[in-house]
Amino acid sequence: MTIVKAFASVKLIRFTGLLYLLVIICAGFSQGYVRGTLIVPGNAVETANNLLQNKGLFQLGLTTDLIAFLLDTVIAVMLYKIFKPFDKTLAMVSSAFRLIAHPAIGSLNLLNHYMALKVLESDSLLSSLDTAQVQQISASFLDAHHYGYLLAGSFFGVHCLLLGILIYRTGVFPKIFGGFMLGAAAGYLIESFGNFNVPGYEHYTALIVGVAAVLGEVGLTLYMLVKGATESYKNVRVSQK
Repeated sequence: MTIVKAFASVKLIRFTGLLYLLVIICAGFSQGYVRGTLIVPGNAVETANNLLQNKGLFQLGLTTDLIAFLLDTVIAVMLYKIFKPFDKTLAMVSSAFRLIAHPAIGSLNLLNHYMALKVLESDSLLSSLDTAQVQQISASFLDAHHYGYLLAGSFFGVHCLLLGILIYRTGVFPKIFGGFMLGAAAGYLIESFGNFNVPGYEHYTALIVGVAAVLGEVGLTLYMLVKGATESYKNVRVSQK
């Protein structure tokens, strides 16, 4: 294989950016809108009523999450292909953490999302338990989903850390995005470890992640779509022809 073929094309980078944009839209819809709208923290009764009254929307949230995780599998492979010529081991480890985060942990965690609604519709449970108890079981599944999300976030935070290092070292994208991805990594890790070990600050950690993800992930995605890669990366590929 020639050196030219070893480098990812700008079209492939833009395609990866397109997939990343779809992931951001799908995940933002399911987590930010669906669960953010229907789940009332600390109120199992109101949450249960919201789920039953908006069953289609809640199920759509699961579907868009699953689509995002399926696309993330492809993104992990594409990112490996992009950075493999520069540091094969680091690129592989980075992509492995991304695969574990969402395609693995995130996908399995959707069972908790699904069961939160199913228990509310279960005739056997409703016949043996009172309504308040069933609603509490549903709330427990939603809590489990939330903590599963945090577990996935810890793996994704490490992925962002390694991706930031790859960006900074390789010059495929501007170094500033390497810094932004390090910030996103810090945000995800602070949220995951902070919410488990120092509860009560969830609002602040969510805000940190939101800002860091916009700067890092959204910024990088838009750059991939618009510019593809840095001119130096494009020139390296041209000089190898």
